[in-house]
Amino acid sequence: MKFKSWLFHTYFLLRRPMTLGVRAVVLDEEAQSVFLVRHTYVKGWHLPGGGVERGETFMQALIKELREEGNIELTAPPQLFGLYKNAHVTNRDHVALYICRAFRQLKPRMPDREIAEARFFPLNDLPEGVTQATIRRLQEVATKTSPDELW
Repeated sequence: MKFKSWLFHTYFLLRRPMTLGVRAVVLDEEAQSVFLVRHTYVKGWHLPGGGVERGETFMQALIKELREEGNIELTAPPQLFGLYKNAHVTNRDHVALYICRAFRQLKPRMPDREIAEARFFPLNDLPEGVTQATIRRLQEVATKTSPDELW
């Protein structure tokens, strides 16, 4: 694991003994394309999302993360798809996954210190480096399969 990624996760482990997060499957109107992000501190393409801060609801965190990572604003409530335990880095991480079908992107997301790249990709032509967890979540959503409990 890269030092930057290790430092990031260690910080959250010390700050929040149990972490809660949100992720979003943001699908275009025809459900043909999905929004993915590539961070500067961890490998691969991921669904947008992040941590739920103290005093914040899952919905508030989702709205904040979509705005920060994609300049995306929800125009209707998303659908809660599943709750997962993410034990890849720590045994204390839990993620709520939402499906977002009604939204608008205010402008394209430009790269910065956190986000290297963020954009929509056709579901049948995902970029190289999409994480296995992201692929599994997209398959669950596409096939309407019950979510696995593990991220």
